[in-house]
Parts: sequence; C-alpha cells; structure tokens
Amino acid sequence: MLARVRFVPERLMPHGLNDILRQILLFGITYYAYSVVRGAVNGRAVAAFQHARQLISIERTLHVFVEPSVQAWASGSHLLVVVSTWIYINAQSSITLGALAFLYLFHNQRFYFVRNMFVVAMLIALLGYVFYPTAPPRMLPEWGFFDSVSDLTGVHPDNASVNAFFNQYAAVPSMHVGFAVMVGGTMVRVIHNRLAQAAWLIYPLVITFVTVVTANHFLADAFLGALTAGLGALAATWLARTRPEVWGFGPGAAAEAGAAA
Repeated sequence: MLARVRFVPERLMPHGLNDILRQILLFGITYYAYSVVRGAVNGRAVAAFQHARQLISIERTLHVFVEPSVQAWASGSHLLVVVSTWIYINAQSSITLGALAFLYLFHNQRFYFVRNMFVVAMLIALLGYVFYPTAPPRMLPEWGFFDSVSDLTGVHPDNASVNAFFNQYAAVPSMHVGFAVMVGGTMVRVIHNRLAQAAWLIYPLVITFVTVVTANHFLADAFLGALTAGLGALAATWLARTRPEVWGFGPGAAAEAGAAA
C-alpha cells in the first residue's frame, strides 16, 4: 500500500515540484513574449492587410488560392462548420496541453526535447509576427470569407477582452498547424497503437483543413507553420547534441534529466 501511495507523486512529479515549476515558467515566459508582440503588432493594421493581399497574390500566381472555395463548400454543412470551429477553438489548449502533459507524465525522458522544440518554434513564430503581421482571411470578406468563430461564439475579434489575449494579426506562421505538426509527429513516435498512430499522423492535416474552413489562415500560413515546426525540431536536435543525457529524445536519455533541464 505504501508503495502505491508513493507511486502517485512520482508519476505526477517525476523530477519533483521544482521541475514542474521550471517548465511552467519557461512556457510562461514564451506567452509573455507573445503578449508583448501582440501589443506591438496590433497597431499595424495597414501592413497586416497589405501582407494578407500579398499572400493571396502569391497563391493565385501558384494556382493554390482555394481557401474561398473550401470554406464555401464546407458552409454547405452546418455540422462540419460547427465541428471545425470547435476544433479550432480547442486544439491549442486541450489537445496541445493534454499531449504535453501526457509526455511529461508518461514519457518524461522525451519531454525536454519536445519542450525545446516548442520554445524555439514559438520564438521563430514571434519573429514572423513582428516582421510580417498578417490579417487572417476572415478579415477579408470581399474575397467571400466569413468568420465562423464569431458566428458560433457571438464574440467578435474586435472585442477588447479578446484583443487582451490574442494577436489578431498573428497569421504568419500558423502555429495551430505548427503545434499540430510537433505534437502529431511526437505522438506517432511514442505510442504503439496503430489506430492512434494513424489519428495523430493525420492530425496536422485536420488542423490545416480546420484553419481554412474557419478562415483563420491561408494555406501559405499553414505551410510556414509546418516549416517553423521543422526548424524547431532541427534546433532541438542540435541542442540535444550538446546535452544528450538531458535533452535527447530517445529513451536512452538519462532518468535524471529533469534535475538539470
């Protein structure tokens, strides 16, 4: 019985409370940086809309500007729009945070690699938000887009309380897609159930579809989000070489990783 009692805190805190607080602090700093950037970018509406039109022009030149058609097709099914909107609203919180919690608790030796990948990817994304603020498609109704999130929730993006937490011009890169690529790619490697692996494998594609259906991102945003995730993975791989016993992804990473992570 005593062994079972000890197992609970060991599972919830593999490396103690200090390590949990350290991870929360790192992600908190990243969010604070996002908030600072939000304040700096929200006043650049002219540039944001100009950049959005540039992306449309590029996609039209490449004959891949299909977002209005995709959203128009999806709008034929109220259920599809509602489900897509629900996924878009919840993916970054429940799914991403749930996956990170799962990794920390059950695959802790791999968590620190993933953490580094996320932090680097977010820093890269912040550079995109600073130097290339971009309005999302939903702000361009002249192209046939509509805001499914506002229609479903009744909360308009211009609402002051919304702007206090979200950067409405943070479309490039799409970190909905970036997070999905990082989480999906990681979960495929750590779980062994084939059905679950298949679900995680298509998860980034589902999120890409959802961001288009809800008119929150262009396909170019999704591509750049996936590229950002890839750069984050490359950076995490390089960092792992400097401290393989702590930041390595493989199960051979030292059990004491959290003590120095």
